Amino acid sequence: MTEERQQLITICSDAVGETAEAVVRATIRQFDAHQVKIRRIGHVKNEDEIRTIMEEAAQSGGFVAYTLVQPELREMMKEESIRLGVRAVDIMGPMMQAFIDTFNDSPKRKPGLLHEMDDAYFRRVEAIEFAVKCDDGRDANLLLQAHIVLVGVSRTSKTPLSIFLAHKGYKVGNFPLVPEVKTPQQLLQLPGNRIVGLTMDAEQLLKIRTERLRAVGLPYGAKYATLQRISEELEYAHDIMKRLGCPVIDVTDKAIEETAGVILGYL
Repeated sequence: MTEERQQLITICSDAVGETAEAVVRATIRQFDAHQVKIRRIGHVKNEDEIRTIMEEAAQSGGFVAYTLVQPELREMMKEESIRLGVRAVDIMGPMMQAFIDTFNDSPKRKPGLLHEMDDAYFRRVEAIEFAVKCDDGRDANLLLQAHIVLVGVSRTSKTPLSIFLAHKGYKVGNFPLVPEVKTPQQLLQLPGNRIVGLTMDAEQLLKIRTERLRAVGLPYGAKYATLQRISEELEYAHDIMKRLGCPVIDVTDKAIEETAGVILGYL
């Protein structure tokens, strides 16, 4: 019973709570905490709701993470935290206060600004549509319009990386490097600083491809998932990347977010 009380995290927000949940999930990854449950409560508008949420958290155990832009709601959260003995982590408050103190500015105190349908929102939508159209080399002509083109052998995370970067507003295309497929002229026309090569340890790639075969119901031992074939593909891909003059990232055991951070550092 005590263990369950320690494994619940309540997320509270006057918007949708995605910011707080992203921080919480990033934190959970640093621990072997497979049984942690997340409860998200959004669109909190008044102090009574805060009081109810905190009382429920006190009964359930764990702690509360919150993003509240209204100062009176943040103050109520602090008071209830002390009254009930529930740890409450303010995700945005310290950052907002640092901004106020450093730049002598005042916050808008309007929840949900991160998700407003402004120009940045429409750029993200356009970028996501672009990534889908350019996935796996579907339209080589569109590669010339891309901010970033990812190249690499199969199963080196090209597609998830493309979508992740698209959510940040970048138009990303990706092209699979396969010995039997000729490299398109459009790719060769791009400057090397707009192309990023992805590679992976051959043994790790073998594990991923073998699992992929199992997932789609194909027979074990297909050429696609043999160490010899993978080594040949990687050697071919490295030759092409050298020809393209692009940076190369080893994505072995790297999270998508980590690889994306490296790529954005090149821009």
